[in-house]
Amino acid sequence: MKRIISFLVSMFCLLGTAGAQYDQDVFSWRGRNALSEGKYAEAIQNFNVIARLDTADYWNFFYRGIAKYNLGDIRGAQQDFNRSIRLNPVFTNGYHYRAITYSRFGDFDAAFSDLAEAIRLRPGFLGLYYTRGVTSFLAQKFDLAVEDFNKYIKKEPKDPGAYLNRGASYLFLGDTLKALADYNKAIKLDRFEPEGYIRRGRLNAMRKNYGEAIADMNKAIQLDSTNTFAYFNRAIMHYDRNDYNSAMSDLNRVLKDEPGNALTLYNRSLINAQVGNFDEALADMDRVININPKNVLAYYNRAAFFVEMQRWRDALDDYDKAIDLYPDFAKAYMNRSFVKNRLGMKKESKKDYDVAQKKVAEYREKNAANEGSFADTTKKYSALLSFDADFAKKDFDNELLQHRDVDIKLRPLYKFVLSPERATTRYALSRRFENPILDKFLDEARVPVAITNQDSLAGVPRGIGLDAQLYSDMAERRADTYFYRGLLDLQHKMYNSALSNFEKSVEKEEGGRYSDAYGAFYKVNLGVLRAEMIDFIASMQSNVQTLTMDDSGATRARISDRVERTYDYTEAIEAMEEAAKALPDIPYVHYNLGNLYCLSSQFVNSISSYSRAIELYPYMGDAYFNRGLVLIYLKDKEKGCIDLSRAGELGVDSSYSVISKYCEEDKNL
Repeated sequence: MKRIISFLVSMFCLLGTAGAQYDQDVFSWRGRNALSEGKYAEAIQNFNVIARLDTADYWNFFYRGIAKYNLGDIRGAQQDFNRSIRLNPVFTNGYHYRAITYSRFGDFDAAFSDLAEAIRLRPGFLGLYYTRGVTSFLAQKFDLAVEDFNKYIKKEPKDPGAYLNRGASYLFLGDTLKALADYNKAIKLDRFEPEGYIRRGRLNAMRKNYGEAIADMNKAIQLDSTNTFAYFNRAIMHYDRNDYNSAMSDLNRVLKDEPGNALTLYNRSLINAQVGNFDEALADMDRVININPKNVLAYYNRAAFFVEMQRWRDALDDYDKAIDLYPDFAKAYMNRSFVKNRLGMKKESKKDYDVAQKKVAEYREKNAANEGSFADTTKKYSALLSFDADFAKKDFDNELLQHRDVDIKLRPLYKFVLSPERATTRYALSRRFENPILDKFLDEARVPVAITNQDSLAGVPRGIGLDAQLYSDMAERRADTYFYRGLLDLQHKMYNSALSNFEKSVEKEEGGRYSDAYGAFYKVNLGVLRAEMIDFIASMQSNVQTLTMDDSGATRARISDRVERTYDYTEAIEAMEEAAKALPDIPYVHYNLGNLYCLSSQFVNSISSYSRAIELYPYMGDAYFNRGLVLIYLKDKEKGCIDLSRAGELGVDSSYSVISKYCEEDKNL
């Protein structure tokens, strides 16, 4: 699919939009050029401009869909492909790429339907058969996949990617000889592509030809020394040859580049446990559970570590969790029975043993019909896993990032800060928020000021006589003096002094027609600074590793990414609510309230405030981003992911890492 995308993007970049105005042509060229260079966020911004100039340009929505797809925003891409098809019902490329998004969501019937329509419209386009082959493979219709790759290879016999994919299809059909032949052909066509060696090496490992398998991985690493997938596979091969030191070395090499790769952490944990390093094994398995808290095998194996360490209560907790996640896990019942027996819980132990035996009997019945499950008590769940789900290398289509660490935080609060120059409102096609009172406040400020959610825009402006303006006897009588002093203190990171000055600016009576509005602006900064000081304290506390004692007297140390702790934002909320009453039409104030409510676990109020901010300023990407995070937290993933897609479209680039983590189908290791 990625090769098709690269080919089409290169081809489409040569095309122009007939009859378009000059400005539209410029933005279209910039967008397509950015798309061809892989600068997808930049491409989206240019395509957004065209979308406002010409709502009927179906090519533009198609291009934007490709950019979103490559950023991992599959929902957003699908929406743009939908729109391109609505604008042009015979648009082959729209059907083609919408089919790809359907297949990513697992809706294979819809994907095949779109591909059938695309082939009907353009039967001679070979890329459609390639895509349908990939879709058939994902739908586990491997015989159909082989048929489509045969059609493609007949016309394009020198594309190594087609042989790799057909080889994978043969492999799942059990024909290892044809799979090996296709992998050999792919390598012959492109000897400098590591993927062919990796796939052939995995096949050789399946056939227990570890010497040849490791040689292939060595070659892949020689071609690309940063290919973590090759290191990972070589680690599994070393492990299968009982060369634990080499296996550990390769896993460490993966984690050097990808410290949040849960699958590698999981396997390193098992090796450490196998050689008796239980403390290190526990540390890695804790990390796996933090990254993917629904991984039943992680709890199951961590419980086994605790059993070896005779930490019975800890083991019981983890077996409880494993069974809660997978109620038919007979092996977990059996092991929990043993743990309960050691804890003197004889009756409960017997009950678990009986449940385990019952599930074993059920499994044996199902096994006769080839239905395997976790109920298989003969299977060892301490074996290393060799799935490739955690590896997002460019050569693999199945890029699942949801088990990686992604730095996910609310977008920051908006506040007034000193600016190097006064903002200008003369922007063509600008989506800046306009409000007469806010613009008047900024224009009349004694020093250049801007409202932003960045910490600082620049150094302190020079040549404006700050000392004379802000520290004279006459200045003491004005409320805005303390406000500007506070801004200057913020610039120098003198937070206590800034807080004192903002409080004085709010307390100082100031006459004039706009005094209430200006006083509300002062309260915005007061509320933000109060909240930021709380966050600073909280960040220091969250870095402290806390120890708790369990019933058996053992000390358990856990570092969690999800510390449930609520801080008191009451004063910050009060200041912001007062500002909102005086300034009901300023989106930044409602956005700030959304953040503060969220930090106080008032999620319904938080969503309402973000929605009000978006209502006032529909182009506020930060509000969409934060509302999306809150919705996902509240388990409304569909709406949350739509908000994140819109945020990315509006320029919040960090949306795409969150989309990759939370907006694809959940899968365990």
